[in-house]
Amino acid sequence: MTTPTLIDRFKTGLWYENPGLVQLLGLCPLLAVTSTFVNGLGLGLATLSVLVVSNALVSLTRRWIRREIRIPIYVLIIASLVTCTELIFKAWFPALDRSLGIFIPLIVTNCAIVARAEIFASRNPVGTSIIDGLVMGTGFALLLMAIGAFRELVAMGWLLAILPPGAFFSLALAIAVKNVIDERRRERKGDGLPHRSRLLNR
Repeated sequence: MTTPTLIDRFKTGLWYENPGLVQLLGLCPLLAVTSTFVNGLGLGLATLSVLVVSNALVSLTRRWIRREIRIPIYVLIIASLVTCTELIFKAWFPALDRSLGIFIPLIVTNCAIVARAEIFASRNPVGTSIIDGLVMGTGFALLLMAIGAFRELVAMGWLLAILPPGAFFSLALAIAVKNVIDERRRERKGDGLPHRSRLLNR
């Protein structure tokens, strides 16, 4: 079994296992704050930083965490990191902090972060866990920014895009586009196999 390269890991986090686009985790902040690109960028970077550091800490302490209390310990680690992140936003980015409001503290409840701690970081070494947090966090952050930018642009001609229903439509459109692209890729691969077999039989 070959070890996946860094590029393969980023492809997984950005496309094949994107937490928001494929696994549909963390939808509450994704739908609530993506009214603008800046909001998506702010929350995306906050989530990315918490995910990377929490993965690292969970991986470092995994040998000493008893299985019966692992979830409360993960939540405690994540809550501590979120508190630090919130204080940084309040000190350095007060306008963005006011815009994001309660959704920075609610990173604690983001299922994507807890899921990566449980599924990956608790079973892998520190370096690999950091990379996992980086690629998954980057995929989630880019999705937030993409939906925020899309809604902000479309809102210039269609006010509904900036309202709450616009978030659902935007996410549904993103999922539909991804499914269409994946389906066409599968069809091309399927069409290519008979063609190659015919060439080999000549």
